[in-house]
Amino acid sequence: MSAIVTFGEIMLRLSPPGRELLFQSPRLEAVFGGGEANVAVSLAIFGHHVLYVSAIPENDIGDAAVRELMKWGVDTRFVLRQGRRLGIYFAETGANQRASKVTYDREGSSIAEAKRGDFDWQAVLADAGWFHVSGITPALSATAADLTIEAVKAARAAKVTVSVDLNYRAKLWRYGKSAREVMREVAAHADLLVGNEEDCQKALGIEMSGGTKTERPVAATYEALTGRVMSDFPNLARVAITLRESHSADHNGWSAVLRNRAKFMVGPSYDVRHIVDRIGSGDAFAAGLIHGLTSRLSDENALGIAVAASCLKHSVPGDFNLVTEKDVKALVEGDRSGRVRR
Repeated sequence: MSAIVTFGEIMLRLSPPGRELLFQSPRLEAVFGGGEANVAVSLAIFGHHVLYVSAIPENDIGDAAVRELMKWGVDTRFVLRQGRRLGIYFAETGANQRASKVTYDREGSSIAEAKRGDFDWQAVLADAGWFHVSGITPALSATAADLTIEAVKAARAAKVTVSVDLNYRAKLWRYGKSAREVMREVAAHADLLVGNEEDCQKALGIEMSGGTKTERPVAATYEALTGRVMSDFPNLARVAITLRESHSADHNGWSAVLRNRAKFMVGPSYDVRHIVDRIGSGDAFAAGLIHGLTSRLSDENALGIAVAASCLKHSVPGDFNLVTEKDVKALVEGDRSGRVRR
């Protein structure tokens, strides 16, 4: 089986206990996470050989981050130990009508200071069949943006399938270039794009057309949106859009759509109540979709796996989706009751 490569930043996540406000009590719980690292861990748990590529400082915190990846079976041989610091983010879990909140402390992190030429992409991609990156890394700095573009071009030249999760983060695009300017160039080298409605608008400059999603059936709205994305990027084989109905911080509706060059598909929908942690659910979706497609499932079945995997992530604390393929398949096959398995 060919390796799957993910490239990005792993961070230290600090959160107050339970549903407390940040610094409501003098305690913070620490875990590691980050978009592409989340995808890497999920795919490794599904049984894939996953190479994670990043720059991580050579200090005790960096050592702990690498050990955490290795614990879940991720291959870290191409992680560069360089730079001054690991990025940090503070995550405050919302409840009811109070939204969750994220505060970043990532400036000057090792990956933000990495530059073109730091990674030997020929060696990284030698045994790869798939390469995954997100729009978070190029949002960190101008050099990280250049490095991301170098990476997707190298993967494309090596005939490796490229997936890009658009992952627009308004708080990160601060160094002069716009998300649209950078991400349209990144997307031009992708075979699969993953995102939501806002990602398409802010990262690609592609707006909803023909009415809002409240004025037209959801399927028709997103069929039109995915059609516009594929029209703008003729290199694409597939576009996936996640659909979240946020009734409150604790209660979401969750589904997704997928379009290839021949067909538009609507995935299953889940009513997700009493959410434990929604951070990383989009990464869980991307990992599930990559898993399904690399396992040679039909696009419809791969979409079902992706939606189920990301639905289950809402029940798992922390960034990583630690559910197994068996857990995901059980949900796909209709086991939604949550009853104890004995």
